[in-house]
Amino acid sequence: MENLKSLSFELRKDTVDIIMAGKGGHIGGDMSCMDILIELYFEQMNISPENQDDPDRDRFIMSKGHSVESLYAVLAKKGFFTIEEVKEKFSRFGSQFIGHPNNKLPGIEMNSGSLGHGLPVAVGMALAGKMDKKPYRVYTLMGDGELAEGSVWEGFMSGGHYKLDNLCAIIDLNGLQISGTTDVVMNHKEIVKQVESFGWNVIEAEGHDFASLKKAFEDAKAVKGQPSCVIAHTTKGFGAGIMENKAGWHHHLPTDEEYAEIIKELAARKEAAEKEAAR
Repeated sequence: MENLKSLSFELRKDTVDIIMAGKGGHIGGDMSCMDILIELYFEQMNISPENQDDPDRDRFIMSKGHSVESLYAVLAKKGFFTIEEVKEKFSRFGSQFIGHPNNKLPGIEMNSGSLGHGLPVAVGMALAGKMDKKPYRVYTLMGDGELAEGSVWEGFMSGGHYKLDNLCAIIDLNGLQISGTTDVVMNHKEIVKQVESFGWNVIEAEGHDFASLKKAFEDAKAVKGQPSCVIAHTTKGFGAGIMENKAGWHHHLPTDEEYAEIIKELAARKEAAEKEAAR
């Protein structure tokens, strides 16, 4: 677990470097969902550069596509491409490394970023897997602000109707979106009851605790006859105090001084995690 924690701060640094190189990105949401992505790609999902064309591979859809920088960092660490290539090409004219997932790149299943589309498409993928008797699982990661999209709830309705136990939706519940707190913009204080009402198994997890995430995803795999939704409680901008729990960091480009402060804190947290792992 401590090795994953160390990796999370390493990949957060890569993510910040990608954003600085491309002069833009959605840094707050990148930081909040990083641990979820690491747990999925390094512990849970059957997906790698070697099997990316295997029809039995697991599928992942980054529905909150504006947080693509964190996904690029994870996919680079996984070996789909190099981090140097991402930093060199991100947001450059003519590059395939654009500001939302692009399925012209290896390891990315579908273009996303228009919010509310990931879950409905994931339902279709999971239903196809059931019809074809395939062993794969389908995962999709949504932001909590995204829950205001009506298509999300159509996805919850159909996923429950078809009893898609090969489907797992994840909500990055950091409580903030571009225009403020989710409580004010479009509250979902009863989110557990709301999702359960559509026939889903709901599991709450601490989104920056790998033991909690591991248990949540393993429990989801064990459930039969229902899709699962993991509600991951996270902190926007997690990793550096200057960013944490601040709506203004949704897509803020750090100044050079802010960048230095962020990198210093990420390095310190990474070092602490490595020391803990060595004990």
